[in-house]
Order: sequence, then C-alpha cells, then structure tokens
Amino acid sequence: MNDVNPSLGYRRDKMAERLLQSMSRVAGRCNPDCVKANNEQEDYDASQSAALVAVNLISSARFMLKLDTEFTEYSAQFLMDNAGKEDDPGEMDQQRCQVTTENCLRYLAEHVWTKREDRQRDMDQQRCELTVKDCLELAFKKGLPRREHWAHLGCTFKAPPFACQIPRVPVKGEVVEAKTYDEAFKLLMHQPVGAKLHLFSPQIDRVGEGIYDGPATGNETCYVGLRDVLIASVEEFEGDTVAIVKICYKKKLSFIKVSLTRMFLSAPHNGDESKFIGPTGLLVDFIVPRLSIN
Repeated sequence: MNDVNPSLGYRRDKMAERLLQSMSRVAGRCNPDCVKANNEQEDYDASQSAALVAVNLISSARFMLKLDTEFTEYSAQFLMDNAGKEDDPGEMDQQRCQVTTENCLRYLAEHVWTKREDRQRDMDQQRCELTVKDCLELAFKKGLPRREHWAHLGCTFKAPPFACQIPRVPVKGEVVEAKTYDEAFKLLMHQPVGAKLHLFSPQIDRVGEGIYDGPATGNETCYVGLRDVLIASVEEFEGDTVAIVKICYKKKLSFIKVSLTRMFLSAPHNGDESKFIGPTGLLVDFIVPRLSIN
C-alpha cells in the first residue's frame, strides 16, 4: 500500500516553485554582510575566475550548438558551492533537503542569523582552489542551474540543503585541452576557448583599446601572474594578429586585444628558479568543453 500523501507532495512542489520565483526576483542582491565581505575581498580570486570562465564556455558552446535558443547564463557560484562534493550521494530524498517552512527556518537560524565572522571562517575552511578544468568536470557530473536561480558569484552564505531541488540543465561532454596556438585555433573554429594569460603590470592597466603585448624592457614591469580568460576570436589589428580576450581583472569584466606574435622570456631573479618563465607566448594552457548533443 502506498502511504505517500498526494497533498503533501503538491505542497512541496509549490514551495519549490515559490523558492525558484523568489531566487529570480532577488537575483544579484544579497545580505549587506555579504556585500561588505565582497567589497573587502582581494582583487583576484582564482576559483571565482575559473568558475566564471567555465560557465561562459558552456553558455557559448550550448548556444552555438543550438542546445539553447538564446545565450543563457549559468551559475558560477553553483560550481563554487559544490566543489569537492561530486561523489556525494543523492540528496533529493533526505528530509532536510525538502523545501518546507521548518527547513527554511532552520537554515536561516544556522547560516544567516549567525555572525558574519563565523560564516566566513566556515567558508574559508571548506574552500579549495578550483581550475577551469575542475569546474567543467563538475558541470558534467552535476549539471548547472541558470544564473538567476542561484546565489550571486562570491556569496558568503552557504547554499541551503534544499537548493538541490532547483532545476539544473544537464551538461554532457568531455574536457579537451591544447598546448599550442595551432591546436587552439582549430578549437576556436567551433567555439570560444579558455586559456591562461600571463599578466604584467602596468602594461595590463594601460592597454585600453590598444594591444596588450606583455612586458616592456627596463624596470617598469612587474609580473602579476597567470589569469584565466576566454578567447572569443582572432583578428588582424594594426598589423598584428591578436586574440580578442574576455578577462576579469580587478573585479571588472572587459575585452582586450592580446598579441599572438609576442614571445617573452623571464629570467629568475636572485637565483629564484620559480620565477623563470619561457620562452612562451602570452596565452597558454588552452581548454574547451566539447559538448554532446545527444
């Protein structure tokens, strides 16, 4: 005999539907404590940058393959929240994961009405640094919710257990990596390509509408590090071959032109071999999600 109460299932479905509607209405907004924490955050977060590039790659690939009828943004924060949990058993049937008034109040008491310092400490303890490859593989295993159905990128509040009820788009495929420009150009014929960009300051700060061509001679150049970027296209500009690159730098998204002809070599300073770079191009470590349409 089936003991499931149909009216109880209906109420749960309605609660889940209202949760989805409320998430859409407040997309991009959060608690003032979260806003303050994000403002105090350092200019660069490697995991956030990797997650952002990964969802941009997936959105672009799905649109170009006509899996989405329009360019659809997916949640980078979902990848941040679920890193390291790929092998967790299904939560859908667990009591705390049902969308009920009791579970909503429990979540608020345990994670929202707590001190900001306690929440931040818990988040710092749980976090591991993600790569674009990590994020793509996680998306293949877990699927992705739309951006407006999840917390904003950088949210300091732990996702509630009942967030597993939020619909996700299944993402199937494989990660394809390339090391050379020639291999990357072949991938770029079909979709945007992820990569890492060698950043030098102040050159990156001054690039504007010109070409970013890496370090200058003399003592005015400081190596910032590698940053995850998305290559949208390749074109000729002022006699140089450049990649049109989308980058998040100092918390701002922008498109810049990166020289594909410039090579550089950075010698170690004071015997520190870890500082040795090159010879290499400015863009390295290319990656794409090759999606399955079946």
